[in-house]
Amino acid sequence: MAIQNGKIVAVGTKDAVTKNWQANGTQVIDLKGHTLMPGFVEPHAHIIGTTMMTNLWVNLSNFTLPYDTIESITQKLRTELKNVPPGGWLAAFGVDPSRTTPFMAELTAADLDKVSTEVPILVLNQSGHIAYANHKALQMAGITDKSPNPEGGGGGIYVKDEQGKLTGKLMEAPAIYPIFGKMPAPTDAQTMAAIQSTAKQMAANGVTTSSDMSVGIYFGLDKEVALYKQIFGNDSAPLRFRGYLWGEALPKGYNAIKPNEGTDRMRFVGVKFVSDGSVQGFSGALNEPYIYPKNSTWRGNLNYQDADIYNIMKPFFDQGWQIAIHSNGDRAVDQTLNNYSKLLTGNSSLQDRRLRIEHFTINNESQVKKAVKLGVIPSFTIGHVHYWGEAFNNKIIGHERSERIDPAGDFKRAGGRFTLHSDSPVSLIAPLNYITESVTRLTQSPLMKVLGPDQAVTVDDAIRAVTIDPAYSMFADNIIGSLEVGKQADLVVLEKNPRTTPPADIRNIKVMGTYIDGKPVALK
Repeated sequence: MAIQNGKIVAVGTKDAVTKNWQANGTQVIDLKGHTLMPGFVEPHAHIIGTTMMTNLWVNLSNFTLPYDTIESITQKLRTELKNVPPGGWLAAFGVDPSRTTPFMAELTAADLDKVSTEVPILVLNQSGHIAYANHKALQMAGITDKSPNPEGGGGGIYVKDEQGKLTGKLMEAPAIYPIFGKMPAPTDAQTMAAIQSTAKQMAANGVTTSSDMSVGIYFGLDKEVALYKQIFGNDSAPLRFRGYLWGEALPKGYNAIKPNEGTDRMRFVGVKFVSDGSVQGFSGALNEPYIYPKNSTWRGNLNYQDADIYNIMKPFFDQGWQIAIHSNGDRAVDQTLNNYSKLLTGNSSLQDRRLRIEHFTINNESQVKKAVKLGVIPSFTIGHVHYWGEAFNNKIIGHERSERIDPAGDFKRAGGRFTLHSDSPVSLIAPLNYITESVTRLTQSPLMKVLGPDQAVTVDDAIRAVTIDPAYSMFADNIIGSLEVGKQADLVVLEKNPRTTPPADIRNIKVMGTYIDGKPVALK
């Protein structure tokens, strides 16, 4: 391969390329048998969220075995108390009742009060859709037993017990915001340094382009846009960036940023909405009830009525924004597809809009066919299969629905595109993991069951789902995603070839180097 001025100018045999392009001053890099691939494209991450939860807050995430208990979690929090400055908060992320012993053991305000009644404590669930607070934090946010649930959509709930007392559990962003707004914000310098650290770590894992699917959710739209422009709006940034504005943060008639505003390095391309919660958090909106507890009739809630979410997103669609909607449960998928069908009525060029469904976790075959017909691109949190598959199968939704989660196989057979992502900080940013998980569909439990073999795809299909297809889903396939003449030289060098490595071992391949525009941004 020959690279000039940041672009690929030739691909072919060594003799052909060197004969036509190598000059006296040419820098020659011999990969010594390592494998060159297009740089990985992360289509669904939360960069500021990942930064805060893993660099600025206490990170309680546990992706290994054995699972934590309430006692081990609260002990970790007690250990961190000594690091809280006077007047500060203890903020943590990563508890997950579906991966806690016993199953669905949840933190309560009483549990967190045992850690401290003086220091306000907020712990965000691994899904990002649920949080837990002690009574001090609830008090500082003005949330009492008499507080009604937040109005205005978004599915916010202050969970209360049978006596009407707050449990400390908060569901969805509108219920978490009041507490989040009382927490001391990091300085701009701290935030900048932490985001840059996160970006460098992503690059070290082979990612050359990433989205942020919630621009504006943490510090407000203006501040986050300014941060991203400062960090990614130059040629020295370790990532190429694509931003999706957080729909709930946008005032009616918002037009301060125009669709596709930016450069090839940093561009704002879409608006994202959230139609339901998390399946492992039992807040995803299902057509049939969850199976836990036994004889449950709970199906989760939609965050919006059909007409409400349609009326909110249509003005942004009409402005030219790409629309992405988080839809985990099949009832939410139905709502999203029905509204997308309405949006696209009369539009003869469906592919041009590249509407996205984020997660598409619980589904049926007819939904897959409808999505493909509409040109909708799903992005799968494929870690659901590995980290949560056993719980889905045995305790949350049962075998039949679990076999269909993240239906990459069906999309492939139907002729549709799909992408794979981390939803970081929900799961780890590691595209090689996604390849293993989508090809093997092995659960993490010691039994290592194959969950839904019909939904497995080939290694080549999975590679496309972390390169050219996510580039397409973010309107960047004209410049990245494949090793073709005329495209930017965004590259990753791997120690081994994933096409000749046993699929279960692909996740263990080392990333040797990452390049943007032919320049190294991470090297081993």
